Amino acid sequence: MKKLLAGFISLLLIGAGAAWAHDDSDDDRSAVRRFVTLDNGVRFPEGITANPANGDIYVATFDGGNQNKLLRYNRHGHLVAQRDFGIEPLLGLEFDRVNKKVYIANVGNFVGTASRIQRIAANFNSSTPIEPVADIPTTGAPGARTVDNPDGSADTITFGFGARVPNALTFDKHGNLYVSDSFQGAIFNIDNPNACVPNCTAQKWAHDPLLATAGFPPFGANGLAFNDHDAALFIANTGDDRILKVDPVTKVVSVFAESINGADGIVFDRRGRLWVAANQNDEVVALNTKGRVIARLGAFEGIRHDGSPNGLLFPASVVIVGDEIFVTNLALPLNGVAGDEPEEDVTRWTVSRIRLPH
Repeated sequence: MKKLLAGFISLLLIGAGAAWAHDDSDDDRSAVRRFVTLDNGVRFPEGITANPANGDIYVATFDGGNQNKLLRYNRHGHLVAQRDFGIEPLLGLEFDRVNKKVYIANVGNFVGTASRIQRIAANFNSSTPIEPVADIPTTGAPGARTVDNPDGSADTITFGFGARVPNALTFDKHGNLYVSDSFQGAIFNIDNPNACVPNCTAQKWAHDPLLATAGFPPFGANGLAFNDHDAALFIANTGDDRILKVDPVTKVVSVFAESINGADGIVFDRRGRLWVAANQNDEVVALNTKGRVIARLGAFEGIRHDGSPNGLLFPASVVIVGDEIFVTNLALPLNGVAGDEPEEDVTRWTVSRIRLPH
């Protein structure tokens, strides 16, 4: 795991990017359109959230070892503000509608500092204070997973962990915050963080072998979303290509959907469809209440003349505003073999938008 982590961090340090805001025109209502291109030198957009009141879009960068930023764009794709976070890479974001705060998953362990949850005022500027919320505790890897084979035999997978990796965030209807940890195979919760900041405690809420992975990309528990009435918490397991489902009462984890190639960020729309960013398939897919794929949107169509991806490339996180889904194109090379990934050719990073089908 240490070698994997070191290789992963080294990959984050290569390349450079530049850009401008741009909105492609297209008559296809379900086509992928470029919402914004990140400014010069800003790379690897990963987390995304939105303020539903005014349509502001917030984007976090996952650029370990280089300058990371939280960006705020207005509904028209104009950069309104940015806040520097130093070399600590950022993953998931979540918007607190009640208190008008943006919550941030900071993976400090990747650069030798603490992994933690932070927050900032929704109307931040370049000097707005970043508030500490809670450190992510060490809970260790979950127990072994036994996988049955068709011939009656079974395989046993044991897990290790090399870092605390808070990845995705979501609130329940009571204002409690939930955090996935991709390397520890865990879900943490923070009860009513607005009441305990800056000294909140992240408590282990679920810890299960299904929340870990031995697959690729090497991230287990990732995207989080509650369904209506918080009847179940849905979790993407990226390396296992699965969407999982957790009963909030019993904490029993079950498999909801399989074969979502690189399941990453997830979000429910108002029709009850669960949208999943399939980062290894360069698309977003919709699942119905049975876990069946009922729609696929987007594709990778090559690198544009300006060095940005045409379409989706390693889509990482999703948020819905009105009838549109906004998607960060992380475009992060991971294989470590020169010349085998289109992500290596990206020099300008983008956020896309897609009109949701009815």
